Amino acid sequence: MPKRNVYQESARVYQQGAKAYKEGRRFLGFVIPAVLKPARTLWHEVIGFLFFVLAIAFIFSGLRYVREFDGSIRAILSVVMLAFCVVVLGGYGISSFRRARKISRS
Repeated sequence: MPKRNVYQESARVYQQGAKAYKEGRRFLGFVIPAVLKPARTLWHEVIGFLFFVLAIAFIFSGLRYVREFDGSIRAILSVVMLAFCVVVLGGYGISSFRRARKISRS
């Protein structure tokens, strides 16, 4: 029975493992960005939709305050705060959709 050289076998196994590791990293280098790009696009679209829904909810609340407007300081502040919230939430919604479009085009 021939004598086995354990050191050569372990070196060969190590080289095969190192090659598999390199190839695995290379494969993941292609796959991960291809998966993350659509996921990020979808994330920004969902966030943009949620901001738009919140802005629409504030618009309907603001319409109720405008109909009940009596000219008092409280009514003025309520309308101004609601307008500010609608502008901020709408702006975030638009920026999220623009960012999603930018990601999908790159």
